[in-house]
Amino acid sequence: MQDLIDRFADFLHLERGLSPNTVSAYRRDLAGFSEFLKKRKLSNIQQIKRTQVMDHLMQLKDQGLKATSVARKLAAIKMWFRFLVNERMIGEDPTSVLESPRTWKTLPDVLGLEEVTRLIGKPNFHRTQGIRDRAVLELLYATGMRVSEVAGLSLKDLHLDMGFVRCVGKGNKERIVPIGKQATQAISMYLKKARPKLDKGKQPGALFLSRTGTRLSRQMIWNLIRQYAKAARIKKHITPHTLRHSFATHLLERGADLRVVQELLGHANIATTQIYTHVDQGRLKKIHQQFHPRP
Repeated sequence: MQDLIDRFADFLHLERGLSPNTVSAYRRDLAGFSEFLKKRKLSNIQQIKRTQVMDHLMQLKDQGLKATSVARKLAAIKMWFRFLVNERMIGEDPTSVLESPRTWKTLPDVLGLEEVTRLIGKPNFHRTQGIRDRAVLELLYATGMRVSEVAGLSLKDLHLDMGFVRCVGKGNKERIVPIGKQATQAISMYLKKARPKLDKGKQPGALFLSRTGTRLSRQMIWNLIRQYAKAARIKKHITPHTLRHSFATHLLERGADLRVVQELLGHANIATTQIYTHVDQGRLKKIHQQFHPRP
């Protein structure tokens, strides 16, 4: 089983061009399925039938996984079996008639403008790490970039004089994202006053550095956001993706075209971007109920 998963992972990385993070996610999902099969004493890939896949999905559901998580794991399993069929390692795909579990349309958490201002204003400008953290927060909100994209930025990706940053997103797809004036100022201050103090020569090309001189990781960025959210007394559950959600929602609320927001976020399918229109519709409904004489 492990050998087949390894071959599939190589295919995703080398031929499909998926990022290491995405490939790792596929590996985890398939490792869980492999463990399930091992407990059922199924070691031959040819023995796996649709019923075993369904049993695995039901077990995940019974463990409390959300429908979206179960759907993602099924997608990994289906793609794996399609790969095995195409490579002629098996003759039939047992998942070909399986439909994805129904995914619920949940609205993402979004910060209000006042909350964004409080969050971004929390880093201490008198400390080297505070200057860096302010630049990270400003960039996340100004561009709507994913945390992995911000963590992966290099100095050569910055074009502050022209007001944009070069970003490499999912599927190794490149896009150009504009940066606002406030984010540009925060990054410029970081480059001038903070980054030289953090640079230990370990990763000279990386944009955001930790206190040890290594590239700032996704987990580090997550932790600093959680720290500043607590300091700003924001009660909502906040992750780096919350700033991405807020970026998209605030643009749409002010009349931005959905296609433009899709391009800025790097969504391959506009249906993914459309969830933010639901957020905006919720705001409009609230205003209607508040001010209409017959709500």
